[in-house]
Amino acid sequence: MSFPAGASALTHLLVITDLEVSTRWYTEVLGASLYGTYGGTSTVLEILGNWLLIVTGGGPTDDKPTVTFAEPDDPDRASSQLIFRVDDCQACYDDLLSRGAEFLNPPVNHGYEIRAFFRDPDGHLFEISELVK
Repeated sequence: MSFPAGASALTHLLVITDLEVSTRWYTEVLGASLYGTYGGTSTVLEILGNWLLIVTGGGPTDDKPTVTFAEPDDPDRASSQLIFRVDDCQACYDDLLSRGAEFLNPPVNHGYEIRAFFRDPDGHLFEISELVK
C-alpha cells in the first residue's frame, strides 16, 4: 500500500530557538542546501535528497489549536533523531568535527555497526552510522 495519491515529498520539522544560528549550523556543519527562509520564523533546507524544515517555536494556530511548537527542553531526553548512514564513520566524524559539530563521544564500534552521536545548537540528536561488513 502506498501513501494517498498526490503525495510527493516528506519533510522533517525541527523546532529551534534562533533561526539565523541554526540555518548557519545546518548549512555550514551538515552541508544542507538553503531552499528558502520565510517570515523570519522558518527555513527550508535540502539534505541528501530530503527536506528539513527548521522553525522557531510558537503557540497554537487556527489550524492546530491545541499544539505548541517548542525546542527540546532537555538534550538528554530524545523522542526522535536523524540518522545518516555513512561509508566511513571515522572519516565522517573527522570531517564534521572540523566543521564544528560537537559529538557526545568518538565513534564506537559495536561489531555490527560503528556510530557516533552529535547535537545541533538546540540539542536535537543526530547519528552517523556505518555498517560493519
